[in-house]
Amino acid sequence: MIGNARLQVLLGRLLSVLPGLCCGELPAEEPPRGIEQADGLFAEGRFGEAAELCGARLTEVEDDYPAVLRLGEIALLANRLDEAERRLSKARQLRPDEARPMALLAEAYYRRDNFQAAEPLFRQIGRTAMADKLASFKSLVPYQVASDLAESHLDFALTDPLPVVRVRVNHGEEVFFLIDTGGSELILDPAFAKQVGAERFGSETGTFAGGSTTSYEHGRVERVTLGAFEVRNVPVHLLDTTRLSRAAGGKPVKGILGTVLLYHFLPTIDYRRGRLELRRLTDHSSRPVEAASEADGRISVPFWLAGDHFIVARGSVNGGESCLMLVDTGLAGNAFTCPESTLERAGIELKGPSSEGVGGAGPVRVTPFLLKELSLGPAVRRHMPGVFGPFPASLEHGLGFRLGGLISHAFFRSYRVTFDFVRMSLNLEQARRGD
Repeated sequence: MIGNARLQVLLGRLLSVLPGLCCGELPAEEPPRGIEQADGLFAEGRFGEAAELCGARLTEVEDDYPAVLRLGEIALLANRLDEAERRLSKARQLRPDEARPMALLAEAYYRRDNFQAAEPLFRQIGRTAMADKLASFKSLVPYQVASDLAESHLDFALTDPLPVVRVRVNHGEEVFFLIDTGGSELILDPAFAKQVGAERFGSETGTFAGGSTTSYEHGRVERVTLGAFEVRNVPVHLLDTTRLSRAAGGKPVKGILGTVLLYHFLPTIDYRRGRLELRRLTDHSSRPVEAASEADGRISVPFWLAGDHFIVARGSVNGGESCLMLVDTGLAGNAFTCPESTLERAGIELKGPSSEGVGGAGPVRVTPFLLKELSLGPAVRRHMPGVFGPFPASLEHGLGFRLGGLISHAFFRSYRVTFDFVRMSLNLEQARRGD
């Protein structure tokens, strides 16, 4: 049985905090056969093979819009931002009125903190609140770290059912935040945001656990203190986090550290020692992690970044065929959730009693199950707890490719997990004897 604390599923399931991701459509005309095959491979998550076909198409037709657009999208998934900007800019030149290249190019600029370039594109695709927030930065440097230190450690106040750390926003007192790679920007509870004087710029609508929808606001805060680091000029989302207190052992949750904040560092969630480690990004910051992985045989898993915060990597369930999985640390107390199609493919029958969990938009009906085996790249865990219900049906194909599920907290619980957004590699180190 999964206790109530575990049913704070998906931390309010900040899975779809990217309206506009699917803005616009590919052209209505019949695509060339090579592009049609590339689209099929892309939908299966076989991005490298899709890129090869699109590249071959461009040797035949240099300005083929579907091929240019798809190559730009694949470059963005791989976080190759120079290439993404170049190809997506060309796609815009070829079809200036198409919304899709605007949305993708806006995301490329946003990842680089080039808010002045991203702002007009977000405005053109109808994301006014997002555009107003980015425009407010003007000459400010987003995510500016005011410290000469190379790294900062935040000890967990709690590890299970989800890690909790202490954070200070603006000039307020230290408060409790959850860590969730399923979240996007830094997330603040609205009442807390008002208390610390966060600026607010309007709202958008997102999709949450179980497919429910609710609104969230855009905002900005002057500074966020993360251990020894003071991070200035931080964009935020405002969403009710009070319902997540049971996932924090009853502690009042005032916010969430999401992926967008984390990818401005080389972050390590060290479940073994109970702390979050943040290293400043430099040309050399990834090398110690990479060298240690090669020397000690630690596990390295390639990943992609979709939208603004969706970390995806290949995994499998019960020894079945591999597929793309969302890497989301915020499924409280559990290792896995998935769409119904994955249950059918893996031969999983729901036998346990259902109960009510809590998502970002309200109650979610959940049913527990047990996995024989769950893998993420070469990392394999057995007898892992899963839960059916939180995974929004719209997310399975909503990013343009199929997601077979979401791998989370219980899977990573025995690891030291480093997210390297420069090399696009997830590094897993298990506890060693004597640790």
